[in-house]
Amino acid sequence: MTKKKSILNYCGLLGLVAFLSYTAAVVFSPLAYPGYDWMAQAVSDLSASNAPSLQLWNQLSSLYNVCTLVCAMMVCVGIQDKKSRLLRIGIYLFTMMEWVSAVGFGMFPLSESGYAGTFQDKMHIFSTIIVVLLSIVSLALIIIAGVKDNSSRSYGIFAAIALGMMMIGAMGMNIVPKDYFGIVERFSVFAVTGYNAVLGIELYQMNL
Repeated sequence: MTKKKSILNYCGLLGLVAFLSYTAAVVFSPLAYPGYDWMAQAVSDLSASNAPSLQLWNQLSSLYNVCTLVCAMMVCVGIQDKKSRLLRIGIYLFTMMEWVSAVGFGMFPLSESGYAGTFQDKMHIFSTIIVVLLSIVSLALIIIAGVKDNSSRSYGIFAAIALGMMMIGAMGMNIVPKDYFGIVERFSVFAVTGYNAVLGIELYQMNL
């Protein structure tokens, strides 16, 4: 007999809602930004303080931050005493990264498209560095946990995919011509939102 899903299980579906909200913002916000070149420009240009697409971005991504954080926090609750300590630490760090991302980028959006060198822009870059470091460390720990424990294998496989996407983005941004910067950059930004959705699905399927 299949155990009835709890509210905690259903909270995992918020990860998918967050992913869809973010995807909608990335795909449709350029419609309100004349001249925006998605192949060459960063996603963060769409939400810059002076971006003409800012209002549409905020509307389309309105569910992203709140659903991401609720999903991640509920995953932390759901894995208590159910998974290995290493996996739990990795997921806790990943959740910490989500908080830094939400607060840091919310407080310090780019002052304008590109990089103007203001204090706000410098704090945006600092937030990005912290987010990237926490992402790498957390995903690496989850991958190791997946190798060591069969019950955590799926977490590790998708973490490896997410980390690989981040590496493609990071290396590609320094290799490809500027005209294609936006393409490789999207590998990195969707790696995180995608893995949060994976964690949500794992929570939805978990026996609690």
